[in-house]
Amino acid sequence: MAVTINCDMGESFGIYKMGDDEACMPFVTHANVACGFHASDPRVMWRTVRAAKKHGLSIGAHPGFPDREGFGRREIKLGRDETAAMVIYQIGALKGFLEAEGVALSHFKPHGALFGMAMKDPDMAHGIADAAETFGVPVIGFSNCVQEEVYRERGIPYSCEFYADLDYDDRGWQIITMEHDPVDPETAVSRVLRAVNEGRTSSINGKDVEVRADSICVHSDTPGAVAVAQAVYDALKPMLN
Repeated sequence: MAVTINCDMGESFGIYKMGDDEACMPFVTHANVACGFHASDPRVMWRTVRAAKKHGLSIGAHPGFPDREGFGRREIKLGRDETAAMVIYQIGALKGFLEAEGVALSHFKPHGALFGMAMKDPDMAHGIADAAETFGVPVIGFSNCVQEEVYRERGIPYSCEFYADLDYDDRGWQIITMEHDPVDPETAVSRVLRAVNEGRTSSINGKDVEVRADSICVHSDTPGAVAVAQAVYDALKPMLN
């Protein structure tokens, strides 16, 4: 089984630093670069693209809601056209920096509450699919939800991710929080290996739930993120795509 490791990056802004991006880069395969709405700015985007290129990563966009104060983790209800326009706008911005560095857009992954809402809202999932068709790139998404139904129905290439550093509810869905708590690297590895090998994880209530793990997400803003990323990378090295 081949898997990838993706990481959300470029989420600093001005003089404010978020995450230890470049230290995580040796331990991931895909960088999802914030596009200026939930976080980032033009200089941060360009700097992140250059660093990811130096490390040989596949580089994708990480579009989110226009909500820096809430870091894109607060829900905003949008229709299909609004969602598509918002995502296309942000991917287009990142694509300019990729072209400046002679790098192709690899993929994109919706951020935070946008990702979570598209798991249950068909209009928003279709809006994301419209953006995927516009740029002709695959999406990192989620299984057992509306996202997966829409992407399959429309033939949108996608991979389902499993979060090394987030908890899961009894539906087998990730729990999106405003802040990420520290995660023990060995615990993260144990979760990831079970998700990859068995397609299962334990919910916060101790229930055994089904998951898919085509791509493993590690967050650069989780306390101790580099240690978690390195531990997951070392454990998955024989399977990495």
